[in-house]
Amino acid sequence: MKTEIKIPTHCPSCNSELEIVNSQLFCRNRECDAQTSKKVEAFVKKMRIKGFGPKTIDKLGFIHPLDLYRTPLSTYVEVLGEKMGEKLFNEVENSRKTTFATFLSALSIPLIGDTASKKIAKQANSLDDLVHNFNLDVGPKARENISNWALSEQYLDAVELEEWFTFPKPNNKTVENRGKVCITGKLKDFSNRTQAKEYLEEHGYTVTSTVSSATDYLVCEDGSNSSKSKKAESLGIPIVSIANLIEEN
Repeated sequence: MKTEIKIPTHCPSCNSELEIVNSQLFCRNRECDAQTSKKVEAFVKKMRIKGFGPKTIDKLGFIHPLDLYRTPLSTYVEVLGEKMGEKLFNEVENSRKTTFATFLSALSIPLIGDTASKKIAKQANSLDDLVHNFNLDVGPKARENISNWALSEQYLDAVELEEWFTFPKPNNKTVENRGKVCITGKLKDFSNRTQAKEYLEEHGYTVTSTVSSATDYLVCEDGSNSSKSKKAESLGIPIVSIANLIEEN
């Protein structure tokens, strides 16, 4: 005897009516307890902001990505202790300098993941560009999702969130490769090497994982005496910061 499976119609957490999108069920209640912290978890994961596990997010009481940025250092320290509070606050501050593609993929717009965000970022460098460009290089369903999202309160939240960020201007022209760059040590203006890599690639550099005779620059901003630094010195490769590399070239 077959058992009939009934599709739920209401959210088990807040009892709001569920919406079916592409055979998936979604709760659209922005105040749903099951969603609030998950939004922050998804955002920090996409933005690669370290240290914000579910317990830490819950301890801080964060229910929206905006909470990460508008919370002062004093609150981080009060809740998490001086050392951890300062560390996570700096992680958040460093994440503010990123690419528009990374930011866009972190907003959880249906069908707008990493690949689509990178394609879009070649034509748009702000949310305003995104919603007013009707010739984006994405499929019709993704375009429809962007349009629907732009009419929701989530878009207004994202616009407010965007004000905390600085995006490099997109390089839409085909430029000659400016050289091969390797990165070592901690970075001053980026929370992780992935963001730094994307930034350098936007400016025409190829980022490699090792130092060799073909390497043109080594980025080292913390003065560490790593094996990569030693090899760069032995090969006469310039050791620079990302800021100096962009300014001088």
